Amino acid sequence: MLKSVDLTMEHKRKLLDIIDFYLVTDSSLSKKGTLSDVENAVAAGCRIVQYREKARSTKDMVLEAAQIKTLCGSEAIFLVNDRVDVALAVDADGVHIGQDDMPIGTARQILGKDKIIGLTVHNIEEALDAENRGADYVGLGPIYDTSTKKDAGDGIGPESIKAVKDAIGIPVVAIGGINKQNSESVIVGGADSLVAISAVVCSDNVARETEAFIKLIKQIKEI
Repeated sequence: MLKSVDLTMEHKRKLLDIIDFYLVTDSSLSKKGTLSDVENAVAAGCRIVQYREKARSTKDMVLEAAQIKTLCGSEAIFLVNDRVDVALAVDADGVHIGQDDMPIGTARQILGKDKIIGLTVHNIEEALDAENRGADYVGLGPIYDTSTKKDAGDGIGPESIKAVKDAIGIPVVAIGGINKQNSESVIVGGADSLVAISAVVCSDNVARETEAFIKLIKQIKEI
């Protein structure tokens, strides 16, 4: 586990290469609430948190994002999904955006060169474009069919990961329908990190599930 130190943005960006489990919040699925999920996941060793909230007002999002930033502290990278304005308001470490969201170049102009920007991609072409436009990492998916994101489309399969990983030089985060039973195929396929939303936030014990995923990923990477 990382020591509690004041990590610079340069160090946080370097963490992207070694992070194992990536938490994406979902208040509609959470059993104990977003703040509880973040607190427990970070305490369990999660080193990157993405705040994804679709149902709250901008005011409420800013207030909650500020609390999440405090929970992440110097222990974890804190990103905001889609909402560049919210990320800017609370001085988050960066954003994660989709193909139909604000262009990377525009987000970079608003946030500045030191912030982390991740982009959702579905294939090699989008991944190459993301890297060329300055993304710090890509979120590749959906790897498997998922009900967490209604417009995610059909699963592209774990075999698609290696092709994307071989094509770009930035970290690849796998997302979509991932659980402990199929996570081995995702890591063996070449993903640097993975997201398993429902498998974690739907649990009665987020810390336990986070620890389990981190341990499993590390074991697979060492094989």
